[in-house]
Amino acid sequence: MKEGIHPNYDKAVVTCSCGATFETRSTKPEIHTEICSQCHPFFTGKEKVVDTAGRVERFLRKYGLDKKKEEE
Repeated sequence: MKEGIHPNYDKAVVTCSCGATFETRSTKPEIHTEICSQCHPFFTGKEKVVDTAGRVERFLRKYGLDKKKEEE
């Protein structure tokens, strides 16, 4: 590898929106993520709708569905 052309690869703290944090290595000192292994449905086994763009609400509005009726 050539000297002086590669970025520093140091310790980084990853913070999830659920509040979980862990340490890894990266070229950035801090990384913020929306979902991690502690809150992702695949790893937790709990069904959870992960909707960051409002797609579910937009679908319900488009077709005139009421979310409360579906929960009953």
